Formats: sequence, C-alpha cells, structure tokens
Amino acid sequence: MATRFSRTTLVSALIVATALALVALGLTAITNAGATAPGATARSTADGPAAASHVTQGHRMAAAEPVAFGDDPDGDGYIPANPPVTGVEPSQEIPPHRYFHEFQANCSVTHTAPDDPIVYPGRAGASHDHTFMGNDTTNASSTTASLSAGGTACLAPGDLSAYWMPTLYSGNEEIRPIGPQVIYYKAGVTDYRTVRPFPKGLRFVVGSPTQTAGEFRDHPGMVEGYECGESYHNYDFPAVCPTSPDTQLNLRMQAPSCWDGKYLDTPDHKAHMAYPVVMGANQDVCPASHPVALPMIEFKMAWPVNGDMSQVRLASGTGYSFHYDFFNAWDDATLKALVDHCVVGGLQCNARGYDENNPGRGAALDENYELP
Repeated sequence: MATRFSRTTLVSALIVATALALVALGLTAITNAGATAPGATARSTADGPAAASHVTQGHRMAAAEPVAFGDDPDGDGYIPANPPVTGVEPSQEIPPHRYFHEFQANCSVTHTAPDDPIVYPGRAGASHDHTFMGNDTTNASSTTASLSAGGTACLAPGDLSAYWMPTLYSGNEEIRPIGPQVIYYKAGVTDYRTVRPFPKGLRFVVGSPTQTAGEFRDHPGMVEGYECGESYHNYDFPAVCPTSPDTQLNLRMQAPSCWDGKYLDTPDHKAHMAYPVVMGANQDVCPASHPVALPMIEFKMAWPVNGDMSQVRLASGTGYSFHYDFFNAWDDATLKALVDHCVVGGLQCNARGYDENNPGRGAALDENYELP
C-alpha cells in the first residue's frame, strides 16, 4: 500500500510540475521565438521548420510527463514486471576466481531517426537524433511486442533488443559506426554465479544528455573516455585525432546491473536500476533496494572519424552528453543459454558463446548463432 500511495502522490506532483513547466516554456517561446541552442541543428517536420533544438529538451521533458502508450497503458510511467522477482537477497559471497565472465552481442547500425521509444514513446520526431543498432524496426512506437516481431542486425538472430545512442556528426555529415559494434554482457557483481537474464521488456537509459563533463567522467558506471590513436581518457572530443585509415574515435561506458525486481521501467527510466555497491576490495554487491543481479551492459563504440575534430559533435551536444538506451527483446532461451554458459560459467565468450581459451567448454550457440 505504501508503494501505491507514493506513486499516486508522485503522479499528482508531476501533473502540477508539468503545468508550471508548460507555462514557463510558453513564456520562453514568446521571448525567444525561433532561437536554436548553440551547436544544434533545427529539423523540418510536416508542420514546418523546427522552432527550437531538441538538444536542450533531450531527455528531460519526457521524464516529467509520462504518457499512456504501448507497454504503459495507464500512462503513469511505471511498467510492472509480470511476475515480479521476490525473495532475492544480494550475494556477498566470494566465488571461485574467474578473470572473465562475459559474452559479446555484436550488433550493427540499422538506421538513424529523431525517435526514442523509452523517453518519448509514441511521439515520432520528439527527440534529438539517435543511431539505432540491433532491432531493425525500432522507432518511437516500439513496444516489447513489436520488437519481438522485428528483425535484427545482431549476429545472434535471437537478439531482437534495441540499442541506441545520440547520432555523431562531423559538421553536418552524419557519421555512423561501421560493422558490428561490441556490446558486452558482463557480471557487474563479484558473485557472477548469481547473474540472471534480463526480463523481457526491461528498458533503461544510461547517462544523460544534460550531464556535465565532471558527471560524465565520474559516472558510477566506468567511462573510459574518448580514445583515438595515443590520446586516451578524454571526456570531451579531443581536438585532433591521428589521420590514418585505421584510427577511429572510441568510447566505452557501463550500465547499471542491479534491478529492483518490480518494474521494467520507471518515470525517470533509471530508478528501477542501480549500480553495485563496493563492499571492499574486489567485492561488488547489489544494494538491498535492487537485489537482482542482471548482466552489466558495456557499450564499446567506434566511429570512423579522425583528423581535425573541431566540427565533431553529438546530436545531444558535447562529447560528454553521450548516453545510451537499452530495450530488451532477446529470445528468452537464447539469452539464458549465453548468460548461464558465459557469465555464470566464468568464460570470455564471443557472440556464439564460445571461449577460444577454453575450447573444451564448447559454445552456447551453433555456427549460425542459434540454439543447437
């Protein structure tokens, strides 16, 4: 009952806050008609030229105004897990040491669009531009059911999940990553034996387009920063990258891996997830509020851009505005096979669930990346 009361109170507060925000936005629009944020590109729509950039709107407005759509028919921003996961206690045990406990999802870019089915569900064109990987049907109207019925650009046909991030530009030229990108699924907790597969329909946002350079650098999930050539740990785009066909702009960023077991999404698209708590040297444990250990996703992106980087920007703004979204639509049996074999099994697997250093352990998937 306490949970229901807090949700009702929150929704009421959000309604009031939204009304005040709309008034403020209206006044701003009157005094700044036609203004565009620095570094932003206005978009034309069927209703005429965009009056303002989506950069400053980004992911802030939707978090304050959930709408009834798709998997959230009552529009309160909460999508309950069905069934919820209960009776789980975070494990503080130290398991047998394994240096690796991971597998890769290798997924290529499918398309770009100013859509975000997590933050702006059902509202095509409401977001800054995103680069989508994995599921080839992802758009503003995507739901668990529509993604499950779609196709994929991941090596494993069972990975129908949607992955997306702000589109990168050099000047006005869109730069897309080439070929399969590496999306790691790892153990985020020390007791890797407790990691279980993502529930179907789970979704979340990692990072924020409005974060500062310091917040990006100190993000609770490891951020290695931008790298190119011999330049490392940059938390905004470096001024110059070596001009070489082999030089690309690289970035890694880790997602939260502890789940509350209750919701597949929450109004801010983050509260149902948490990062492990450091209990001591080499001991990371899920907090009691989010006791369910799930795979820790780590984006490892590479863009084919180098040389003078002064014109490089994200659709969301600066380099430190980088963030990404994940919407799980894996085939349940395929994901479970990979998690059990590679993460729980303490292996370093490729997209087939095969560890070249442990060939005797076999693979989770066959040569076609499907269940045997």
